[in-house]
Amino acid sequence: MRIALGIEYDGTCFSGWQSQPSGNTVQDALERALARIAGEPLKVVCAGRTDAGVHGIGQVAHFDTEVLRPITAWVRGVNTHLPPSVAVTWAEPVPDEFHARFSARSRSYRYLLLNHPVRPGLMQGKVGWFHAPLDLPAMREAAGLLLGTHDFSSFRAAECQAKTPVKTLHQADIRREGTLVSFDFRADAFLHHMVRNLVGSLLFVGKGVRPPNWMAEVLACRDRTQAAPTFAPGGLYFMGVEYEEKWRLPGIGRMMI
Repeated sequence: MRIALGIEYDGTCFSGWQSQPSGNTVQDALERALARIAGEPLKVVCAGRTDAGVHGIGQVAHFDTEVLRPITAWVRGVNTHLPPSVAVTWAEPVPDEFHARFSARSRSYRYLLLNHPVRPGLMQGKVGWFHAPLDLPAMREAAGLLLGTHDFSSFRAAECQAKTPVKTLHQADIRREGTLVSFDFRADAFLHHMVRNLVGSLLFVGKGVRPPNWMAEVLACRDRTQAAPTFAPGGLYFMGVEYEEKWRLPGIGRMMI
């Protein structure tokens, strides 16, 4: 039997999603909790790995088991064995053909940036921070140049394990609400550090260091050294995954930011 799960987590104190020898990852915590309910080890596969300090609102994962449990056991039962910063939000039986990663049509990320002269206190680890004024129209113009299917090597981490740097970016929206600036990206898939590298480069445009068309030049050169440094992880949220209707999975998550 294959079970799909929705998961949300505060990534501040975790070393990312993917299992590591230290055991301090979201995957490790989830697998330990699932094993307590199943009475045997279980392995999970997620829709999109996240780095250390990155949060998840609409993460999706699946696991296989022959153990029969009420569906509520995979939610409330598992949650009793998870740390407070991780929660399973739903569980659904799915056909064996469903795969959390390979069945995904697109993935969405949001980056939250505090644009204020003074650094955050209460929101530390939940937002990025930039102190100077930003030219949002210029940033939106630059973001529009990224839409479509491109080789995103200029925004790819050196340790990225993706088979190809070619991805299709469907959405790159930027909006402001008071002192918070949000960046929304949706693509078929993302490269390692891709969103944080895009945000860093868009801030170069926003603060006037580069003109909007610089983004197209960086994209075309396929050279990571030509883009801006990778921006901080704390403001990044894995928002959700789009699947075909036939899988009949719930929505992205409970908390919208």
